[in-house]
Amino acid sequence: MFVDRGKPPAQELLESLRQKKLHIATAESCTGGMISTTLTSIAGSSDVVNGGIVSYTNKVKHDVLGVKTETLENFTAVSEECTREMAEGAAKLLCAETAISISGIAGPTGGTENQPVGTVCFGFYVQGVISSTTKHFSGDRQEVRCKATIFAIQNLLEKIKFL
Repeated sequence: MFVDRGKPPAQELLESLRQKKLHIATAESCTGGMISTTLTSIAGSSDVVNGGIVSYTNKVKHDVLGVKTETLENFTAVSEECTREMAEGAAKLLCAETAISISGIAGPTGGTENQPVGTVCFGFYVQGVISSTTKHFSGDRQEVRCKATIFAIQNLLEKIKFL
């Protein structure tokens, strides 16, 4: 949960964003705003956190974040294709140079053979470069959501560290 200097990853991310004069936006589905909550619970976060969207439904993913209907139909909301579009949409909508997006199946229901409970897709937008990954987390609903939040913050921190 902690990185090199013993600081919480969220604090280290905010410091890194601040040093690089970057801002962050979030687009969250299964985590329901946990990344935004984690970041904004730290004093001084308002100088780098531009905002966040909880896009729990496909309608919000499409209408607000600009996820293409074809993406949702062909790949589903729990896909790297979707989270890539979510991250880009959040960055553009909220005027940020970086963004994190998450969509997944926190459980306890909703999983399938191809996408079991604990499957979480992540999208990252860093100064126009979009990347994505998928992880599988064990645990109950709250554990999956917490693990996904920590992973997302740590992953973006690694992506911007050497800018």
